[in-house]
Amino acid sequence: MSDNQLRIVWIYPDLLSTYGDQGNVLVVERRAQQRRLDVARLDVRSDQPIPTSGDIYLIGGGEDRPQRLAAERLRRDGGLTRAVENGAIVFSVCAGYQILGHEFINDLGQREPGLGLLDVVSTRGEGARCVGDVLGDVDQRLGLPPLTGFENHQGVTHLGPTARPLAQVRFGNGNGTGDGTEGAYNDTVFGTYMHGPVLARNPLIADLLLKLALDVNALPPTDDRWYEALRNERIAAAQQPA
Repeated sequence: MSDNQLRIVWIYPDLLSTYGDQGNVLVVERRAQQRRLDVARLDVRSDQPIPTSGDIYLIGGGEDRPQRLAAERLRRDGGLTRAVENGAIVFSVCAGYQILGHEFINDLGQREPGLGLLDVVSTRGEGARCVGDVLGDVDQRLGLPPLTGFENHQGVTHLGPTARPLAQVRFGNGNGTGDGTEGAYNDTVFGTYMHGPVLARNPLIADLLLKLALDVNALPPTDDRWYEALRNERIAAAQQPA
């Protein structure tokens, strides 16, 4: 990789790509290419070390046992933590979101340590599984339009004092705590329960990741007609009576 390349890292596609979240890395890569950026993408399997020189890291959802294995290997490897310390941007979904927190409940019913990159703790919900379309208002500090996605999780994620909610839901469950929050973020690390894939439904979040990685305030415009058609369809679906 050359020094002027934008380096995108997709973490553990062999463990954490159950719900089509690999689409997120494809969207980030494509939107960078549409801006004629020099992009290098690296898919890192769970038996490979995590490089510390990436600019944007993406991690997806998965079943309970693969989630535990991924957490164990990421803790042991340490590369993602070092990358964040170097200023890298991380976007995580569902199981990946829980892994970035302080702890979650694993497939053995035990507390599993996370990476502590987000000030959140995840437990297992006692009620019905959270499944369905979600619509929410993104934290106004991020300057983004409403969030649309699809949730499918039993987890409940509680935010600590240094984590900001990514969005407040209008429809759906989000973090499952009953307070209307969805996801969490700090300056460089983002987590959400939204599938979809979420960056295909919300391309301006992908652009936000690019801007943060490049340290710029704006990107050249690109053709968003396909994305807007998908967004409008899913937003309308989320607002339909159950």
